[in-house]
Amino acid sequence: MASSVSSVSICSNALLILGQNPINDFKEDSDSARLCANVYPTVREDLLRKHPWNCAVKRVVLSPSSTAPAFGVAYQFPLPGDLLRVLSVGDESDDIQYRQEGRKILANINTLKLRYLFRNDDESTWDPALVALAEAFMAAKIAYAVTASASLRDALTQEAAYLLRQAKAIDGQEDPPEALGGYPLLTSRF
Repeated sequence: MASSVSSVSICSNALLILGQNPINDFKEDSDSARLCANVYPTVREDLLRKHPWNCAVKRVVLSPSSTAPAFGVAYQFPLPGDLLRVLSVGDESDDIQYRQEGRKILANINTLKLRYLFRNDDESTWDPALVALAEAFMAAKIAYAVTASASLRDALTQEAAYLLRQAKAIDGQEDPPEALGGYPLLTSRF
């Protein structure tokens, strides 16, 4: 039987870590539910931006906006609404000169391949290590508000930092190794 992971279950587990009663919904009439509803979206987005998690990567091909930039480049591409962080523009072999300004990418090509981190709010698609990390970060973030203990908050923050290093390593091991290359000076010596 698969467990269903959700934003509410992550927050409930964070509350349990702090010795509090869990919540069943963000709309409950309780201080814990209101606190979690306010804090969790920020914690989730911050956590997703910290690393290119495999469960939060998307690829799209963008078309340019009908409005050209005022000067400097020929095209501007509106960024997707769910974008948290640009990972790469173009293929690895492409040498695309671009600039990100606000919610647009400016470039001199008429189509743009974009790889980016998206706001993955479907926690059921997350890796178990990322779920545990979200629970730890949430517990650390709300610890002082719930328990009024700065020492507990600090201890949970240290634990969350340790879990972040572990989760990044696990997630990174699922990717194939990157081949280094493109060193003309080095190859010319041989």
